[in-house]
Amino acid sequence: MTHHADLLITGLWLLPTAHQQDSIRHGGVAIVGDHIIDIGPASELAARYPKAARIHEEHGLIMPGLINTHTHAPMACFRGLADDLPLMTWLVDHIFPVEASLTPEIVYYSTLLSLAEMIKSGTTSFCDMYLFAKEVARATDESGMRAWIGEVLYDFPSPNYGALENGYPYVADMFAHYHNHPLITITADPHAIYTCSPQLLQRLGALAHDHNAPYVIHLSENAAEVATCRERYGCTPVEHLDNLGLLHEQTLAVHCVLLDDQEIETLASRGVKVAHCPESNMKLASGVAPVVKMLKAGITLGLGTDGSASNNDVDMFGEMNMAAKIHKVINMDPTVMNAETTLHTATMGGAACLQADTDIGTLAVGKKADIIVVDLNQPHLTPLYNIPSHLVYAARGADVIHSIINGRPVMRNRQLLTLDEKAIAAHMREIGRYIQATRKR
Repeated sequence: MTHHADLLITGLWLLPTAHQQDSIRHGGVAIVGDHIIDIGPASELAARYPKAARIHEEHGLIMPGLINTHTHAPMACFRGLADDLPLMTWLVDHIFPVEASLTPEIVYYSTLLSLAEMIKSGTTSFCDMYLFAKEVARATDESGMRAWIGEVLYDFPSPNYGALENGYPYVADMFAHYHNHPLITITADPHAIYTCSPQLLQRLGALAHDHNAPYVIHLSENAAEVATCRERYGCTPVEHLDNLGLLHEQTLAVHCVLLDDQEIETLASRGVKVAHCPESNMKLASGVAPVVKMLKAGITLGLGTDGSASNNDVDMFGEMNMAAKIHKVINMDPTVMNAETTLHTATMGGAACLQADTDIGTLAVGKKADIIVVDLNQPHLTPLYNIPSHLVYAARGADVIHSIINGRPVMRNRQLLTLDEKAIAAHMREIGRYIQATRKR
């Protein structure tokens, strides 16, 4: 008996989870609309759905798309602009001033550039907080990517909305416009405790609660932030948010580099999720987050690249590679952050951070069809003994050849189908010249 499917994706291997034991040789996935209806041996799927369109890759690995839990997508326009500096110097003396010259057009095209980079390196979902977020959402909608997007609010005037009071209706507009959107979810995003008053933190907390939306905030990123918080409020950033009632299951705390054991226990008991950004934390010399302790405490952990101004890319394969290695050497234990644990943070862990683990993060019947295909026919991926090991320690973003998001192919054979890569690059070269000229004034 034959059945209906819109699309079959088949290949040499199917890895529906982060675990080697779940892999299926010569496996595949059947899709109807935006969701998966069947998983199993490719030959059985082909017989069951003979009329379905087919993507078959002889040396292909079919796996869940990667989930980037923390980005500033438009910061691609600042890539390499102010490197090799401490966080506060980088932010206050270089990034904040140049951000004053941002325009909606710059943010729109810079976001498109990041989206192209993410799709081409295997990311299918991302969580973004930045300025001119309506432009970030507009670009994302055109790309077909899945995203959680928020406008950053802080106490001082924004290059986007001006005075803080104007920021709240801007965010409210976004919640209204993207209500029930199939791919875009709006978040409430205070920048950090050192740039936001308690009143601002709580007001956005109430907004997140009202919309059942993630509450995303940079937290305990470096020593200067912790010292500032102690000076102002007599406690650490984690204690400060807890005192304000803002640590809960909707909270996505980004970085969490400096935590003591009690703070880890507090985050775990409150159900707070953590976005871990090792490359950015290393590049800014912020430190290394104690994620091995966090995982032991039961904290849900996702992986993020941060923005391209502090990474300097949004390649989640590179981030996985770094995350697995840095914790081994910091803990002097080669068994921690093993390949499967690390791959989980970039897939199912990220989905759970965004309260979306029932829809994405693994390939299963009923879940959304967010799928990438990796070309295993590469010198650096041969021979193959363990798939998660290869994905974390050997694979590169450029090995991804096909990407399907919400059942829709957005890249085939390394060619973007929803974005004009050449046109975006041309616009970005012009924007780069404008930003360089602005800095020289």
